[in-house]
Amino acid sequence: MARKLYELAHSRAGDKGDVLMLSLIPYEEGIYEALREQVTADRVKHHLNHIVKGEVTRYEMPNIAALQFVCQGALLGGVTTSPGMDTHGKTLSYALLEMEVDL
Repeated sequence: MARKLYELAHSRAGDKGDVLMLSLIPYEEGIYEALREQVTADRVKHHLNHIVKGEVTRYEMPNIAALQFVCQGALLGGVTTSPGMDTHGKTLSYALLEMEVDL
């Protein structure tokens, strides 16, 4: 059954220059493994392809049951130079949570 990530997890965003960091933290630790298997760097890159122009790298943090995605070329040049409305990329955490996974 397909479910939106926002039903299963929450996300936080951070930035440094033109690099966006997105965390994915499940509400229940028991679904971490399913998210780890399905929410890959390639899927995140494809899901955010209209925003993220560079590489996406995923870091696993099993001790706290979380995933971290580092997205290059995601902020239109960076906070101080971006013509975008959300120069910090905070709303992109919600864009990530629109992704669907099968549970």
